[in-house]
Amino acid sequence: MTPDEANAIVQAQMTSIKEEMAMATKADGETFLAENGQKDGISTTASGLQYRHDLEGSGASPDANDEVTVHYRGTLLNGEEFDSSYKRGEPISFPLNGVIRGWTEGLQLMKEGGKTTFYIPQDLAYGARPAPGGAIPPYAALVFEVELIKVNAKP
Repeated sequence: MTPDEANAIVQAQMTSIKEEMAMATKADGETFLAENGQKDGISTTASGLQYRHDLEGSGASPDANDEVTVHYRGTLLNGEEFDSSYKRGEPISFPLNGVIRGWTEGLQLMKEGGKTTFYIPQDLAYGARPAPGGAIPPYAALVFEVELIKVNAKP
């Protein structure tokens, strides 16, 4: 066997392992969401986005074209935190139509001053293509705790 042939075999095995891990992550997310959707206080939209209002806001609700300012904490289903504006010590502002679909849909269900936990299926999150080298695996369902601080003027 040549070094190139050996390398091809190793690469094929690594690809197979990555695909198996991705499918297991996808199945874990589907199982979690099926069980989570049955819990008291959890609502599910037609797209499959799940949410729980932890604190009702009293201000404006954004539409998909608004810019918003939020604090948030993102975790994998096992509770592993992959991002947090709280840890950075400042909220973040962004156009709502420039983020993952689960956020675009979910934040429109909130009002300023509210806090909501979102359970986002993989197809409304990063799907098969999360950020390269990041903590989010392919096909991962995600949990975000979001505080909607302000709906800003449309950008």
